[in-house]
Amino acid sequence: MAYRLRPSEPFTAEFCSVARQQLSKAIGYLQDQPDGPHEAIHDARKRFKRVRSLYRLIQPDAPDFRRAENARIRDIARQLSSVRDATALVETATYLADFAASPAEKTALDVARTTLTARRDHIAAEEHDLPAKMATAIEDCREAIGALDTLKLSDNPRKTAKHLGKAWRKQLMKAHSALAECETHGGGESYHELRKSGQAYWMHLSLLREIWPSAMLAKQGECKALVDFLGHEHDLSVLTELADKEPGLFGNGDTLARLLAAIINRQQVLRHDALEKAHALLAETPEEEAALIVLLWERAATAGTRKAPKAAKATRKAE
Repeated sequence: MAYRLRPSEPFTAEFCSVARQQLSKAIGYLQDQPDGPHEAIHDARKRFKRVRSLYRLIQPDAPDFRRAENARIRDIARQLSSVRDATALVETATYLADFAASPAEKTALDVARTTLTARRDHIAAEEHDLPAKMATAIEDCREAIGALDTLKLSDNPRKTAKHLGKAWRKQLMKAHSALAECETHGGGESYHELRKSGQAYWMHLSLLREIWPSAMLAKQGECKALVDFLGHEHDLSVLTELADKEPGLFGNGDTLARLLAAIINRQQVLRHDALEKAHALLAETPEEEAALIVLLWERAATAGTRKAPKAAKATRKAE
């Protein structure tokens, strides 16, 4: 089953089916580990993000369930984060090297990447309890699947449409607020909030794409481009924090200075381009988009029921 909610199906059953599928896939990654434990964790954490975005859509209808289960999934992801976060920094240094301004800067970035790789390997070697953490995560995922059996949502298309519209509006308001913060203050945390809002938006577009496939697909493409830019921006901010906390990690002052210069230069480009993309993506107000979601979901969800009376009337006339 794809990561989508079909409006033609009873909403509770459809919602639970999507959630169970994502959680089951996470369990499969953690159990089978086809590409090793660290890649399995990376893949599982992507599923956890999808589940948490899915749960945001039912905040207006089931706030207690959403609050409890969001916390559960968040905690599962956190206990598996250390090596993956260290790996992300290695990938960031590799990415940054492609934009080196000079041979000397490229050399400094290669040194940084080698250092970060050794740091990642050390963290991985020290994480002796990783198998136990993964086993705990699997059990927690099973409990999360079991919790879905208690979930009761409205299956009335009109009520469901209103709830989805309310959740959609709230999420877009967060995105607009984050965009305003980026333009006002411009700090790394503001861009990180915009990135998280963009990720949730991309997933919501995927979940509801059947109500307007062509438009949703186009928006998803725009959103993915924005999230990619902001993902690199965030990784560079994390790398800056590490350099500030552990400057000696990168050897002499010249290597550190060149690393920080490369980060600043690339961040400036990413932030400029991200703001342009965000303004284009968020051109409509949250109220306008939410109203459209309500209309489209209700229309799609009741399409079959509207046709049925006409078909029955035609049958009676033929008789």
